[in-house]
Amino acid sequence: MSKLIQAIRGMNDLLPEVIARWQQVESVARDVLDGYGYREIRPPLLEKTELFSRSIGELTDIVAKEMYTFEDRNGDSLTLRPEATAGIVRASLEHGLLHNQVQRLWHAGPMFRHERPQKGRYRQFYQIDVEAFGLVGPDIDAELVLLTARLWRALGIDGLTLEINSLGTPQSRERYREDLVRFLESRRDELDEDSLRRLERNPLRILDSKNPAMRSVIADAPDLLEYLDEASREHFEGLQRYLDDAGIACVVSRRLVRGLDYYTRTVFEWTTDRLGAQGTVCGGGRYDGLVEQLGGRPTPATGFALGLERLVDLLAQQGGATADTRPQVYVAILGETLALRGMALAERLRDQGIRVQCNCGGGTLKAQLKRADRSGARFALLLGEDESLHQNVSVKDLRHDMAQQQIPQSESGEFLKRHLS
Repeated sequence: MSKLIQAIRGMNDLLPEVIARWQQVESVARDVLDGYGYREIRPPLLEKTELFSRSIGELTDIVAKEMYTFEDRNGDSLTLRPEATAGIVRASLEHGLLHNQVQRLWHAGPMFRHERPQKGRYRQFYQIDVEAFGLVGPDIDAELVLLTARLWRALGIDGLTLEINSLGTPQSRERYREDLVRFLESRRDELDEDSLRRLERNPLRILDSKNPAMRSVIADAPDLLEYLDEASREHFEGLQRYLDDAGIACVVSRRLVRGLDYYTRTVFEWTTDRLGAQGTVCGGGRYDGLVEQLGGRPTPATGFALGLERLVDLLAQQGGATADTRPQVYVAILGETLALRGMALAERLRDQGIRVQCNCGGGTLKAQLKRADRSGARFALLLGEDESLHQNVSVKDLRHDMAQQQIPQSESGEFLKRHLS
């Protein structure tokens, strides 16, 4: 016997038993996004590698170490997308969506990073990305935060903490970067291996270190908010006024940075202490320079991404109810000659909005009732020679103590809907 082929490490199968909760999150998210006027966009999984090296930054960990990159048959360097924002910007530019227009867009799908797999962090992971283009003020930043808060309420998820910060403009951040590097060099002997590597490439990411040994160094580092230009300071204060007026509690986290080079001004994260080390459920912020960086006109932009795996895990922990996708009715067909009639009956019931699983492959009554029970259906409909002759069907309640009875096939839909409700 050949050896079984298993899934690639860090790329997980989503089985039917968990899909209902995923579908619930996706459905609720779609409703919330529709309510704010965001429209769906679907860029491809594969993009030219240059798109990510130009947008995310060649010196970031994602581009330097984590991307799935390869040459195709034409010698072009292609990459499985590690995030969605760059692809959404590229698609919007290519199709003229940003020409003198405000756009509110969203996308859901898989992303790919070659990271060390652990709970809440996978090599293929799923995100919902939400992006707004053409709006410069703090009001749109606040709208995105309010949107996420509404999503948590709609899902029944509580206990999340909102952290916000401002990275200022690229110019003010460069002044901060210079002073930060000088400070870190003075404490070089206290830096861990990861921080030493980031010191040359992306020193702001050191502030995001989860290593407890780095806490004292990070606590003593210069304060980014003290380097903000006046316009960025006013923008950040405006965001806080919007959130305060909406009753959204937040923590100003002066060490909050994002792992992508394109962020400017507002950054925010929703975090939890219920998922271990991977506590960030949603993160985003403003990236006013990215559209121009990718060949477009200067365009203000802001957005966020939320991790579906982490959101589904939170929902499961809190025992949130999920939609029942199991069949409500199982049609058992007692005789090969009745297969066509049984299938037709099942179709008529589906026309009336009832979820029906029809027996296929024959089998005894006992075997079919076992299948009906395993399906999770509430009722089994038994169609045998006697029932067919009289245009009836026998109804057996699989979950409650109800006597089996025969009813006319023409009345079966109304009977089932009355009892299923």
